[in-house]
Amino acid sequence: MYGKNYLTLKTYSIGKILQQRSSGIENHKLIFNTATELMRSIIESPVPVIAKVNGFAAAAGCQLVATCDVIVCSDNSRFSTPGANFGIFCSTPGIALARSIPKSKAMYMLLTGEPISAREAYEYGLVTKVVSAEQLDTEINKIIENIKYKSRSVVALGKQFYYRQVDQSLLQAYKLGEEIMVNNINTNDGQEGIRSFVEKQKASWTHE
Repeated sequence: MYGKNYLTLKTYSIGKILQQRSSGIENHKLIFNTATELMRSIIESPVPVIAKVNGFAAAAGCQLVATCDVIVCSDNSRFSTPGANFGIFCSTPGIALARSIPKSKAMYMLLTGEPISAREAYEYGLVTKVVSAEQLDTEINKIIENIKYKSRSVVALGKQFYYRQVDQSLLQAYKLGEEIMVNNINTNDGQEGIRSFVEKQKASWTHE
């Protein structure tokens, strides 16, 4: 079963790290490479990564949120990419934004640096759900409970396929999808899922 693994974000910005390590190109390369590797680890993780946001996610914090698979935030949370205000355009946060929300919304955030509210983030498609701060843990736990009783291997397969196909052309994605579906059906848990559906019984997953 999945554990209660999710990211808790309050106020997170790579600017604080840059303040601490403000000199030297090699230091700057290390900072941004480390951030990229973190984003890669979220995407490549076989386990769904859920962001729990209760505060202000700015710049790389906003990037981190946009990279997660599911994002739940409190209604007092805010999101921004304010780098242009300080002479450093939020180029890497913009990569995640561009893959999460419409172009005009992403460019508004990147060009103006203005923060958006939790409700606006939901309307843009940046976050999955908005709840009160008091309901945040309850909502996160509901999502975890919903996911954790599914086949781990099937969830991992589905997540991997999603990120592989999203940047492909429509026909390439369908071709890959055909292959993935056939492989999925013929796994142990694929066969168990079919059996449980036909017999109207609870599935007993082997996670294979």
